[in-house]
Amino acid sequence: MCMCLLLGSSLAAVASRSSSFVGEYGAGGGTAYSFSGEQLNGHITALRVRENVNHILGLQFRYGRQWSPYYGNAAGTLHEVELYPGENITQVSGKVAAYVNELIFVTSHGRLLRFGQPSGTSFNDFPLFPGTILRYVSGRYSTVIHSIGFHWGYCIKCNDLS
Repeated sequence: MCMCLLLGSSLAAVASRSSSFVGEYGAGGGTAYSFSGEQLNGHITALRVRENVNHILGLQFRYGRQWSPYYGNAAGTLHEVELYPGENITQVSGKVAAYVNELIFVTSHGRLLRFGQPSGTSFNDFPLFPGTILRYVSGRYSTVIHSIGFHWGYCIKCNDLS
């Protein structure tokens, strides 16, 4: 029994050093959303962001070859960006006020994917551990994205696009 407890605590320590989450940016309110289950389909290979002149209205990610559910409003301008083979999201910056106003995704290939409007309080989020990438996003939404948080970890099924 002691050996099981020691092994379990060692595995928990390794798992805690392989992922990070700082918290949500934004004011809250609305309904909770999370893409946590989608990461089992592979890594993020594309994203869709819907915006209007003031805010981020909705989000959707493709994991491997499968699109996640869409969270947000169907109005506004829709942007779709595919990541290159082997490309991952390594940092996210943006601006928030009462809602999420701007998102800037930085990729491992040096691309900046910018959406929304540059107004509000700035934030910058990145993984705490080397070799980890954006695994999934969570937060709160209604007709706009109220808040957003970024979950970083090791790539699962990176080479599997099925």
